[in-house]
Amino acid sequence: MIDLHSHTYFSDGSSSPEELLALAGEVGLSALGITDHDDFTGYDHALRLPRPVGLELICGIEVTTRAAGQSVHLLGYFLSGEPGVAFRKWIHEGQLQRRDRNVRLVKKLQTLGIRIEFEEVEAVGRRMTGRPHFARVLMQKGYARSYEEAFDRYLGEDGVAFVKHEGPPIEEAIQQINDAGGVSSLAHPVRVRVPSVERFVAGLADKGLRAVEVQHSDHGALVQSEYRQIADKYGLAVTGGSDFHGTVKPHVKLGGAQVEDWVLERLRERFGG
Repeated sequence: MIDLHSHTYFSDGSSSPEELLALAGEVGLSALGITDHDDFTGYDHALRLPRPVGLELICGIEVTTRAAGQSVHLLGYFLSGEPGVAFRKWIHEGQLQRRDRNVRLVKKLQTLGIRIEFEEVEAVGRRMTGRPHFARVLMQKGYARSYEEAFDRYLGEDGVAFVKHEGPPIEEAIQQINDAGGVSSLAHPVRVRVPSVERFVAGLADKGLRAVEVQHSDHGALVQSEYRQIADKYGLAVTGGSDFHGTVKPHVKLGGAQVEDWVLERLRERFGG
């Protein structure tokens, strides 16, 4: 069993790289993909750590992009090793844009009478501060009782303090990942709000998309079957993972998507690595 979608506390998860590797060993994974949001720090740290016997570490990332008038996540897998300097530079430029969004979000919260400073949110979020870290601070300060309330009232797209994180166009991100020798895969397509997921995926396939995340904690059996058929129809590979975040999403278990080893084997047969 493998899991190609997980997060450390270097993006919006709660686990350190050490804890994530240990848990992967406990649940018996043969391969783990660390796919932090717009950042490689969690993977870079994990790469230097001892691993449970039999566990392979896969270099990955989850890029925040723009498509169909909304934020859409794109996974990138580098099966032959780490991406090069050019791709990391492109990712760093995106990190600067995210930081600007966070500064604007702090200011908007302050105009609503919320006593919050950028430095305290950044201390919680480490390198890749995002809305879950804002939610945690809002909870600590008593402005929200849960992550759900923090997003519903303040941080979500319908919240009073929402500030959009633009991200690059998804076509640009696909090209950047592919040009860096990676495998671009549409993350959790069930979350993309479009009239037809099939038409959306077909358009991305024309732009170079290489895979679709079929197995995911949000995908039931019928949805998985639908997405597998779409992938087959448009000549795309499949990926899968739990989208593990630790205590941030306690209902999502590492390895819970039940992704079999052949998924990674097929990716390697098709794209090398």
